[in-house]
Amino acid sequence: MKKALMVWGGWEGHEPFKCVQLFAPILEDAGFQVTVCDTLDAYLDKEAMQSYDLISQVYTMSTITPEQEKGLLDAIESGVGFAGWHGGMADAFRNNCNYQFMVGGQWVAHPGNIIDYRVNITDRNDPVMAGLDDFNMHSEQYYMHVDPVNQVLATTTFSGQYCPWVDGVVMPVVWKKVWGKGRVFYSSLGHVASDFNVPEAREISRRGFLWAAR
Repeated sequence: MKKALMVWGGWEGHEPFKCVQLFAPILEDAGFQVTVCDTLDAYLDKEAMQSYDLISQVYTMSTITPEQEKGLLDAIESGVGFAGWHGGMADAFRNNCNYQFMVGGQWVAHPGNIIDYRVNITDRNDPVMAGLDDFNMHSEQYYMHVDPVNQVLATTTFSGQYCPWVDGVVMPVVWKKVWGKGRVFYSSLGHVASDFNVPEAREISRRGFLWAAR
């Protein structure tokens, strides 16, 4: 049986525990034994970290110690998968550039806050996106600093309604990449748990988790 670690905490506005409660059963249904933890100290246990096939983190902002960060990055580099969404993964530990390098991006803005926007599938041949069509979201449209090495699977286009200077900017929404031997998956969808009521948003994360797991 595969094993997954889900670590939650940080800013409560992203409903980290509710999101974990949503996705832990999804992973269990996929055959994972899921461990849920509310402390970054989980990253300090090298033996336990090596036992996982997948780590998912929902931990917006906050801080991470150098030892905790090293424990996480070393595990991923050795082959443990890492997957997550929105700010719980790409707006965590703002002072830690190595962590951001691993993730492949960092949130910087969501013009207009909660708005209607379109998500466009860009790689329909990828198994994570197979059979999915473009879809609409009513949530935060993330403007991000992103790594050009990412394999982008979906994008969104900014209208310029709230920030005219970004009119027409095409921004990655979903990507995957590698960090050493580990697979890394990210989706910017999922500001709050109810965002995953959109079937495509939930299914993309589910498939991304399964892809990232070793």
